[in-house]
Formats: sequence, structure tokens, C-alpha cells
Amino acid sequence: MGSGTTPPGEPALPGDDEPGPLDAAHEALARARRAARARGLRPGSPAGSRRQRRAPTASTTSRDDRDPHPVGAEIDRLVAARGWDTDVQVGSVVGRWRTIVGDRVADNVEVVAFEGTTLTVRAASTAWATQMRLLVSTVLGRIEQEVGGGIVTEIVVRGPGGPSWRKGPLSAGGRGPRDTYG
Repeated sequence: MGSGTTPPGEPALPGDDEPGPLDAAHEALARARRAARARGLRPGSPAGSRRQRRAPTASTTSRDDRDPHPVGAEIDRLVAARGWDTDVQVGSVVGRWRTIVGDRVADNVEVVAFEGTTLTVRAASTAWATQMRLLVSTVLGRIEQEVGGGIVTEIVVRGPGGPSWRKGPLSAGGRGPRDTYG
């Protein structure tokens, strides 16, 4: 219906010759497509495809803040901006402990705390605690070479700890069990 012609033998209805609202919509869409083609656009293509690329000029080849940066440089910038320099260097000492002191010492002496510029280590035996106390100045020099000066100024060496009978912050004082170990 709506085509403007009526089949033979049927009476013409009053609204057959008038264009309907759907016809008006189709006509508006056709006009919009013709206008887009006249401007050089392709109807139905994504909006980003009509962007024109510019050839690089001398001013666009210089480094810009929007250009990609190496990840390491960005991490260094973030660490400096947040004031994490010292914390990262402390973590570097703990992470490089085996490289700084060597495999044999690292197997028997471990880092247990780092407060301020004081590094506390615990030895597996009293012999290793004595050996580590003799190596303190050498280890301080190696830390200064690996990480930088002023990060560690003192190393406190602890011997092996015995079993602790304290089981929490609220415990009764006293000597503990007396007949367990002879």
C-alpha cells in the first residue's frame, strides 16, 4: 500500500497517495547519505577511519611527554615522586643479600630487620655469628658499592635463638618449663 497505485477493481482509500512517516524517514536518510558522500565521507564506516595522518615534521620528531617511555624510567620517576627512594634501596639490600655476601654466608646468615640505617641479621650458629661480626666492615663496604652510601651504617649480628615459650603478647613471667631439656 502507500505506493500510490491501487489494484484494479478496488476502491481507492483516502490515504494511499500520501507519503507515510516511514517514507519521510527513508528520504531523510538518503539525503544524509548523499550529503556525506559529497563531503568525501563513507557512510557506515567508523569515525576514526576518516582521520587523516599527517607526515612527521621537524617539530613532531622531538620527544614529547605523550610519547611512550621506558618502563624503568617511569618506575624511577614514580619512586622519586612518592619519596620511596630509601625504602626501595632497603629492599634492594634485602633482595641482593646473596650477591652482596656470597652464597656460603647467605646460606647461614639471614636478614631479619632493617630499621633506619641499621641492618639486623641472624646467624644459624654461634660460629657463623662470630664470623659475620668479623665480616661487618667488609659487608658494609660491599653494600655501599652495590646500593649506595648512607643506606646501611650499622649491622647488628644476632646469634641463633633458642626456642621461645612465649605464645602471644599476654604471657605469664617465669623461667618456663625446667625439666624439658634436662
